[in-house]
Amino acid sequence: MPVADIEKRRLAQHYLLYKSVCRDCGATNPLKAKKCRKCKSKDLRPKVRTRRR
Repeated sequence: MPVADIEKRRLAQHYLLYKSVCRDCGATNPLKAKKCRKCKSKDLRPKVRTRRR
């Protein structure tokens, strides 16, 4: 079900897309995280965000 309200859509996109992903175990972490919450690795990458058309 699509979100019609612009502010709610912006919040939903922020919470779903702005994360870090651990390269070792694949766990999602907060964007500003320095270490993985699951395996304590420092090898994090930002989640890939693609634009919808």
